[in-house]
Amino acid sequence: MKKITSLLSFLFILNACGVKQTQSMLTGGDYDGAINKAIEALRNKKDSKGKQQYVYLLEESFAKAKDRDLSTIDGLAKDTNPANFERIYTTYLDLNARQEKIRPLLPLQLLKQGREAKFPMDNYADQIISSKNSLSKYLYDNASLLLKSNNKMDFRKSYDDFSYLESINPGYKDVKKLMSDAQFKGTDFVNVYTKNETNMVIPKRLQDDLLDFSTFGLNDKWTVYHSNKVKNVSYDYGMIVNFRQINISPEQIKEKEFIKEKQIKDGTKTLLDSKGNVVKDSLGKPIKVDNFKNIRVNIYEFKQFKSCQVTAKVDYIDFRNNQLIDAFPISSEFVFEHIYATYNGDRSACDDSYMNYFNNRAVSFPSNEQMVYDSGEDLKVKLKSIITRNRFRR
Repeated sequence: MKKITSLLSFLFILNACGVKQTQSMLTGGDYDGAINKAIEALRNKKDSKGKQQYVYLLEESFAKAKDRDLSTIDGLAKDTNPANFERIYTTYLDLNARQEKIRPLLPLQLLKQGREAKFPMDNYADQIISSKNSLSKYLYDNASLLLKSNNKMDFRKSYDDFSYLESINPGYKDVKKLMSDAQFKGTDFVNVYTKNETNMVIPKRLQDDLLDFSTFGLNDKWTVYHSNKVKNVSYDYGMIVNFRQINISPEQIKEKEFIKEKQIKDGTKTLLDSKGNVVKDSLGKPIKVDNFKNIRVNIYEFKQFKSCQVTAKVDYIDFRNNQLIDAFPISSEFVFEHIYATYNGDRSACDDSYMNYFNNRAVSFPSNEQMVYDSGEDLKVKLKSIITRNRFRR
């Protein structure tokens, strides 16, 4: 019984807090917040006495929200500013949506007054259509005007207007085509290419890999990278990967000889005391202990080594005035290393991790071209990092 009383007390306090919060929203002018709070409370047991305060608050909040929105629309309409069309349209949508949230709860009873709470519902269909048409015409005319500009930022605003128009009024006139035009005109096209300032041949496949921007995932809504110029595209920017220096070390084979020793178990032997006598257990039997022996191996290790370092510079060029915007150094190193070994003695003296070297044999060194190409993966990662952190238009 005590537990039930405690639970009822807790629920009463919880309900009182909810009512107080809803009342605070109402008096603070957050009518929709109060409506949402009251609706949530009335989803269960809406006709119980404990929920009556929510019904009163919902009735009052709805009336005040409706009156405020209709007054707002009236003021905006009298202003005759076409920029108000969106606010008028969205306010009508809000009026309609608010009714539809409350409708499933109706009817709601006010028990003390012996009446139903009043929620006068209006049909806003004509107003929504009319305001949407006015807004659509305004957006279309404004976006079309921006599309005649020579400024990419205007083209992007035009695209956003057309996109919004398409979302509220799909299929309106030729909006989809004009959206496509605005997207194209507002896009920054970047031509990416390489320059070789070294005295070595840069492998073509490395240049192709570096310029394969489809694998970079860098194109965004307003920036497109082309490694091959496309006809009828006017490029705004250039990104040049200048290969400045390539250093390739000589092919080296380093030899090393060393010895490994280890003590291993080799059967058992009879335990002797310091005088050479056999040591026996309590039953008179000779005690046996592990017998250990030392093993040794001479290892002849060969390490093949060759390295390649590529340094470059990434230049950002503004083609509109042929000015250098920025430059970023970039470098990469690739190391070829191969180890093999022979031995003389007992190879068991080596650690297990070393055993594979005895199975290896000498291999051919990679060509200089291959070394330069193998540095490409690291170059691609660093190039992508530069582009990600340094956009052309900030």
